[in-house]
Amino acid sequence: MSEQTILQTHLPFPKRQGKVRDVYDLGEHLLIVATDRISAFDCVMPNGIPEKGQILTRLSLFWFERTRSIIPNHLVAWDVTDFPRSVRSFADQLTGRSMLVRKTEVIPIECVTRGYLAGSGWKEYQQTQSICCVKLPKGLRQCDKLPQPIFTPATKSQTGHDQNISFEQMKKQIDVNLSERLRQVSLRIYQESSDYARSRGVIIADTKFEFGQLPDGSVILIDEVLTPDSSRFWPASDYQPGQDQPSFDKQFVRNWLEQQPWDKTPPAPVLPEDVVQGTRRRYIEAYERLTGQKWRGLDL
Repeated sequence: MSEQTILQTHLPFPKRQGKVRDVYDLGEHLLIVATDRISAFDCVMPNGIPEKGQILTRLSLFWFERTRSIIPNHLVAWDVTDFPRSVRSFADQLTGRSMLVRKTEVIPIECVTRGYLAGSGWKEYQQTQSICCVKLPKGLRQCDKLPQPIFTPATKSQTGHDQNISFEQMKKQIDVNLSERLRQVSLRIYQESSDYARSRGVIIADTKFEFGQLPDGSVILIDEVLTPDSSRFWPASDYQPGQDQPSFDKQFVRNWLEQQPWDKTPPAPVLPEDVVQGTRRRYIEAYERLTGQKWRGLDL
């Protein structure tokens, strides 16, 4: 199935289109379809990455299973044969890249956890010696491992960039006890998952989680989990602090875009084939390293 097919498909249900995922309202549940679209600097690229939606879905399923002892998640089913009868006829478009999930009230906070000094965190540290008001030691280098993982929330934005906020600001935006719960859970998921990933030769430098509340007030993990789209993955064998790291995520796309005469506003430039295939290879390698399974597309 091509990315063009995904972009042109309209299931007969209310739809909300995100940058890379399409969400359909099936009444009792939601259907999340991970397309092959890829975004960077808050812009969707004109062309996608083959099999990207399938890779992200399979990796999220892997992590949902590993983290369910820490916190429940929204997954109801991933096999199309277990979906409602009304969508089974779209199996050719949904197989391998979709999840049937519980509806929740989405908590409007990106729960970012960082174990290494990279990306926007590195930029902020150079100016303030802190990230989101979390004070850090002097003299840290780019991509240095932090003394301990930190929680640096951000506001969720439908358009434009999410804004980093302090934990104190987060407690003013949502319930104080809920804020404490999200920080605790986020750090635990990050610590346990990053320890596992390191045993598989992957450093999880940072990642973000999203959570929702059920009608009874309980909190569950939603969206995607620890994928190359939501995380910064580095090969542990090549790790050298003090510089940019090779990665298994979309940093490869960002690096190419940074070299282009583009002002980071739509329309974005078309990704050349070597960047497309290079990104696909990195996503597949992340999947294979973390799961220990050979990527075979839909033949799983």
